Amino acid sequence: MPQTEQTQSRFTRRVMALVAIGFLALIAAGVATAWLQARSQQMGNWVEHTLGVQARLADFASANERVETARRGVLLGGGTDFRKRMDLAAGEARAALDDIARVTADNPRQARRARALRDLLVRQRELQLRSISTTDARRSAAQGAFEDDPAVIVTRQVRDLSRSMIAEERKLLAVRQVEQANALATFYAILALTGVLLVIVAAITLTVMLRYTRDLTASRIELRRLNQGLEAMVDARTAELQRANQEIQRFAYIVSHDLRSPLVNVMGFTAELDAARKTVSAHLDAVEASSPELVAEAVRLAVREDLPEAIGFIRTSTQKMDRLINAILRLSREGRRNLMVESVDLDALVQSIVDSLQHRVSDVGAEILAEALPALTSDRLAVEQILSNLIENALKYLNPGRPGVITVRGHNEGDRVVLEVADNGRGVDPRDHERIFDLFRRSGAQDQPGEGIGLAHVRALAYRLGGLIEIRSELDRGATFRLSLPRVLKPGGE
Repeated sequence: MPQTEQTQSRFTRRVMALVAIGFLALIAAGVATAWLQARSQQMGNWVEHTLGVQARLADFASANERVETARRGVLLGGGTDFRKRMDLAAGEARAALDDIARVTADNPRQARRARALRDLLVRQRELQLRSISTTDARRSAAQGAFEDDPAVIVTRQVRDLSRSMIAEERKLLAVRQVEQANALATFYAILALTGVLLVIVAAITLTVMLRYTRDLTASRIELRRLNQGLEAMVDARTAELQRANQEIQRFAYIVSHDLRSPLVNVMGFTAELDAARKTVSAHLDAVEASSPELVAEAVRLAVREDLPEAIGFIRTSTQKMDRLINAILRLSREGRRNLMVESVDLDALVQSIVDSLQHRVSDVGAEILAEALPALTSDRLAVEQILSNLIENALKYLNPGRPGVITVRGHNEGDRVVLEVADNGRGVDPRDHERIFDLFRRSGAQDQPGEGIGLAHVRALAYRLGGLIEIRSELDRGATFRLSLPRVLKPGGE
């Protein structure tokens, strides 16, 4: 197998392996999401059930106390009005107890307490009715001995048993909330790990592609050093490089599309997780408002601090990955676009670029000088994109200590046209002259927005037009980008 085919085969295997890892990470995130949803729903139902039992116990206790209060009103001579209140409250207490017995049937201890409550309630009702149906003399005696009244003693027993049931439900609520928090923490760890894995896969994929691109660049630089007497060899090597370039573009398109699908799903799952977090947080707020002692500090920190921080990290990482994939797609599409060969008026083209940038030029206090440019037959859109990128780059990296001057000039060299964009800006360290043309690589202080795509795009376009681009620069002495293109681009010869 030829060396080129071996390299392409290794590249394909690596990329496919990375894509497979990305899909596995996505599947893991999906399984974790489904598990959390089921677990959260189960825990939420249990928490809601426990809160409902507590509410019914509170209703029962309140109604039972109102029965005793009304009975005392009757004993103290309150008449029929208190008797009606007593009967009404007794009916409410029985109804509440029926509900309690129904919702605690799955808990043997609570069910036993509910049956004991029912027996006590029957006994209490008998004693209360007996006390208010006695003679006036006995009522007077009962009024002076409330503490020893059998009905009061039973009421206290009912109250104590109700409190023990409420305490049991509070314990259950605490346990279920801890289980819910543990499930959420486990999912958070799994999802964070998945997000990190996807970012690592993307970084490794880009590294493999960049290494492959650098190898291709080294081959093209070698071609530039060949003399005219080796034209046949140059043509053969150029054809090989074009095939490799097309293969890179094809792989870039495939990889970026395959990575976008899991990335979109991770973004969606992150949004669902954030929505679930808000729901849990709202529920936590409600519980904390009514019973703050039920909320553990670890749960509060997990819901309000740890989880939002993790979601923010995943969202930032996926957004960065999305920008990188978009850049790869844009370069791939541009590489597959059919070139339209036509006569290009470079003077008019440069003037239109200057006019479109005039507002920015005025803002930074710079000046753009355009000299007379030679004739060129090439793809107008590609040439416009190259010059626009170079001029915008010069505007972006002007030296703030001196007025910016950008010059666009050109001349003929044999059957080629040489265009130069020179500025008096910050300049580029000679060690970075090749690096700045690499995808996602930048040089110097990173105080300007950008992803390191513009110059890589410029060089890719120059290669498609059969040209070369290089930089001549030193730090703090400005930079000159030199673009060499065929004076007439042959149709289909890109």
